[in-house]
Amino acid sequence: MKKEASFWNKIEDKKVQCNLCSHNCKIDESRTGVCGVRRNDEGKLYTLIYGSCSSMAADPIEKKPLYHFHPGTNAFSMGTVGCNFKCSHCQNNSISTADPQYSHVRELTPEEVVKLAEQYDCQGVSYTYNEPTIWHEFCYDSAKLVKKAGLYTCYVTNGYINEDPLRELSLVLDAMNIDVKAFNDDFYKKVCKARLKPVLDTCELAKELGIHIELTYLVIPTCNDSFDEIRKFCGWIVEKLGSSTPVHFTRFHPDHNMMDIPATPMDTLLKIYDISKEAGVLFPYVGNVAHGDYENTVCPKCGHVCIERVGFSLNLSGLTDFNCKNCGNVIPIITDNYKKQKI
Repeated sequence: MKKEASFWNKIEDKKVQCNLCSHNCKIDESRTGVCGVRRNDEGKLYTLIYGSCSSMAADPIEKKPLYHFHPGTNAFSMGTVGCNFKCSHCQNNSISTADPQYSHVRELTPEEVVKLAEQYDCQGVSYTYNEPTIWHEFCYDSAKLVKKAGLYTCYVTNGYINEDPLRELSLVLDAMNIDVKAFNDDFYKKVCKARLKPVLDTCELAKELGIHIELTYLVIPTCNDSFDEIRKFCGWIVEKLGSSTPVHFTRFHPDHNMMDIPATPMDTLLKIYDISKEAGVLFPYVGNVAHGDYENTVCPKCGHVCIERVGFSLNLSGLTDFNCKNCGNVIPIITDNYKKQKI
């Protein structure tokens, strides 16, 4: 659905600049930005996907993954088409590379998002599957209604959003899982056609704005898996975001234009898990692998298993009022007492 976009300005005659994401695209008339879904028509910028939904499901919140945010709840999850990254390894490329005329799109109103979340007995809404930043107008409008209905909101995002739209979004957004693709700019330029610094800036600003954040780092053999890079990444987390920030190191599997790279060896993931703990990350996790202790939430003070996870099933018996049942240490988990609506 076409609608005038937010966060743009005219720069000359009928040329406009989009200020939503960190590409800051300068767009000629009848052309779109990098994302493919924001177009300049006669000197005005329009979103072509307002309310256009390509995918929806009721997902466990742990699938995002968000481990410290309303554990055990379900989020009504939805996405659209397009993306502001061009990742060679994209695992959702069927929708991220689709254009706004994608035949499987269903048009929704913001009000219908709330109704669907309630219909499927979900406690929140997650904007996910493709990059939600490029769906900003609809996400913001629907999230306002979701919050008013008493449900939570979250993003699964690459973090490539500018400061002003993020500040606006923070009024209605409770949590973000931010995908840090690597901790070196060369990877971002070659593999994602983007830059690292704006992603790190988003992480730091989201933390400052009071949004709950968890990070995901997909470990790709020979590309971003050097232990030195992982140490630097973990050092930045501890310094800038805090040692209690949950970090998900996930296993790569061949996909899209990276079919020639093998899946991440389990030994590499377990070594990274140890490195992160040595660097001071209190809650590292390993994902996309068979069940193991590395997906449990462990008390950093006494080592007691506070939350045991098997797939998306939870055992919370190791907690008492979200304190470690063994030693009483506070485990930073967001529960039903999440931050109140700020609208």
